[in-house]
Amino acid sequence: MKIQAQWMRGGTSKCWVFEAEHLQEAGTSLDVLLPRLFGSPDPRQIDGVGGATSTTSKAVILHRPVSDDVDVEYTFAQVGIEEAAVDWGSNCGNGSAVVGLYAIEQGWVLPTGDVTRIVTRNTNTNQIIVQRVPTPAGALAAVPDAQMPGVPFPGYAVGLGFQDPAGKTTGSLLPTGTATDTIAAGGTRWTVSMVDAGAPVVMVRAEELGLDPARYDSWRAGVELQLDTLELIRRQAAVRMGLVATTAEAARAIPKLAIVGAPTQADPGCDANVMMLSMGKPHPALAITGSIALTLAARTSGTVLHSITGDTLGSTLRLRTPAGVIETWSEEQGRTLLVGVDRTARTIATTIIHLPEDTGSAVAASLAGATR
Repeated sequence: MKIQAQWMRGGTSKCWVFEAEHLQEAGTSLDVLLPRLFGSPDPRQIDGVGGATSTTSKAVILHRPVSDDVDVEYTFAQVGIEEAAVDWGSNCGNGSAVVGLYAIEQGWVLPTGDVTRIVTRNTNTNQIIVQRVPTPAGALAAVPDAQMPGVPFPGYAVGLGFQDPAGKTTGSLLPTGTATDTIAAGGTRWTVSMVDAGAPVVMVRAEELGLDPARYDSWRAGVELQLDTLELIRRQAAVRMGLVATTAEAARAIPKLAIVGAPTQADPGCDANVMMLSMGKPHPALAITGSIALTLAARTSGTVLHSITGDTLGSTLRLRTPAGVIETWSEEQGRTLLVGVDRTARTIATTIIHLPEDTGSAVAASLAGATR
């Protein structure tokens, strides 16, 4: 079997981009097909196209829109690495950055003016994301030249504006009804904030984990010693937010967990220090959907992040991450709120993925656990 695909970088993630009709030709469940394409279960994903990390084991599936108010619909898939599973429970902001660029490059959307606006809908969350791609003189530049933290080479600039993002997964910005809650885990009671915007996120204070806000570079080592406790907090938050009935049912991808701390007075370049976990490990940069939640949390009185940023924020929020400072923005358009971040994206390769087994083979049958 052969499947057409495009390999693209979006923000600080890499993903395989598929058109839905190409995957449908395989005639099998995506919960079976995607892990086999990526080479899972295997920590190296050696017999597939996965990159063996959470930021490189991602798929974006594009759909032709069914309504005139949207240019492109897409579904995000976080493909398991050590397990043959696919998490469909959330969107990926970095992965989202490839959608508008793909649509222009493939002729789904024609460039208009110096900036082309592509209206996209993420089907995982039913979130509208307005993407803005520079198209000087009505075309993509011959050579991309936009830079961003965490990526050494340039790409095409992509602005992602999440439209009215609060409560898309749980129905409320504050799923528990309060700005802070207490969760007991590992013999300790933790003060947390649970926010749903872009993606559900639970936030924990750095100080409660024994992390020194003045030594951000040392956080990773301290966090890795407490991953089991942080996972207990995250799973309890999943129940509190109404995502699952029991902690055992919590998905790997949501809720996301963010550790937040105040910047030092000697570091005026950011409003807060952040380290986010992705699939149980420290994220090398920042999940963009998580940054949207952090942005609204910073503007919501009583949250653990608002206690750091206060009421003096302007239209931007600067978050220090392991990859550098990421800036988010908020913009009101009439009654619509856009909360966004600027990324870069580019196409790495256009290819045919070869799958040696027939979809009805014993290998495929052994991987079938759930149906999409």
